[in-house]
Amino acid sequence: QLQLVESGGGLVQPGGSLRLSCTASGFTLDVYAIGWFRQAPGKEREGVSCISRSIGSTYYADSVKGRFTISRDNAKNTVYLQMNSLKPEDTAVYYCAASRMAAQAMCDIPRGAYWGQGTQVTVSS
Repeated sequence: QLQLVESGGGLVQPGGSLRLSCTASGFTLDVYAIGWFRQAPGKEREGVSCISRSIGSTYYADSVKGRFTISRDNAKNTVYLQMNSLKPEDTAVYYCAASRMAAQAMCDIPRGAYWGQGTQVTVSS
């Protein structure tokens, strides 16, 4: 019943940009902290960016600070991840997740979260 759908992935050249979207159905996304996570082949899943449910506090992995921006559009029940200055090491499947955890804690260890199916981001020349 609760569903998250990611979109916006694709193939881009280094230095390019993509905007990922995470849209919820069956529940109001705004009452959850939302996180973006990624997993590359052979690597562990890592938290990329998270946003809190109330005050909109945001958290970013050191590797993406200054390049990625997370935001929320309550009217569209959607959370975005704007990715600029993309690097080959950003290549991964990107997942969004919703949790009642605090955003910062969620980025560290997401527990009890609802997950989307993922969207592939490939950065290559």
